[in-house]
Amino acid sequence: MDDIFDAVIVGGGPAGLSAALALGRARKRVLLCDAGPARNAAATHMHNFLSRDGTPPAELRRIGREQLAPYRTVSVRDTRIAAITGERGAFTVSTDTGAVTARRIVLCTGMIDEMLPLPGFADFWGTSIFQCPYCHAWEVQDRPFGVLAGDPHMLDFAILLRCWTDDVTVFTNAGIPVPPEAAARLASAKIRVEERRITRLTGTGGQLEAVELEGETVRRDVLFARPAQRQVPLVAALGLELEPPGFVRIDPMTAETSRPGIYAGGDLTTMRQGAIMAAGAGAVAAAMLNHALTVEQLTRG
Repeated sequence: MDDIFDAVIVGGGPAGLSAALALGRARKRVLLCDAGPARNAAATHMHNFLSRDGTPPAELRRIGREQLAPYRTVSVRDTRIAAITGERGAFTVSTDTGAVTARRIVLCTGMIDEMLPLPGFADFWGTSIFQCPYCHAWEVQDRPFGVLAGDPHMLDFAILLRCWTDDVTVFTNAGIPVPPEAAARLASAKIRVEERRITRLTGTGGQLEAVELEGETVRRDVLFARPAQRQVPLVAALGLELEPPGFVRIDPMTAETSRPGIYAGGDLTTMRQGAIMAAGAGAVAAAMLNHALTVEQLTRG
């Protein structure tokens, strides 16, 4: 083995950087591994992050790494982790550049978004198709919005979007029924419901222009959607307990997963996803890990 670390952090986004900062300030020996690419690679700016509103995601990562530099116990490597084996106190972490030993693991890998099998969807994902209005709606306010309603929860989500525009259309793509009570709420909010099948999404240069239906084209500049998500292969291989619909289950007090010694923070644990929330979750996971590890090291007989 090349090295022994108190913790290896998997993922160098807001959650991982925040965890590394907390552990570095606690004088723990930490290795942060980041193979990229970032989940929000298509986004040009990050919003709703106090003191960093409008910052490009890559710039946040650069600043985060820069602010880790004074903490000499923190190492950052651009390397992929192939496997994690072992148990609490003695995990073996196999990377592209060799194997290391870690007393604890912190998973901050985010999630993989599954592109909808809809012609044009992938072309506009992250530039005209978004998940979070708090992150993106201000910049496109007062323009024609659409909602891809793949499940009934998205029907009420459409009403929320009226905060930012008067022009909202719900597209069910002939996939879900619209209950009468939901239809009445949408009508009261002056939201159009379109239940015909979508044939494709059209636009140029990453800018959505229209939703083509069977028999009609509806001009839309922005769509909101919540496609299915899945864990990255490394996390899936660890056999951790999951919460529906596939998020890693963590103890709400300690941020520890079902596997002792492995902690998690950020988007892989919750539907409440966003850079500032991931950063907070990473800090919490690191603090809980540090407490448990310190007690263990100082009180074992």
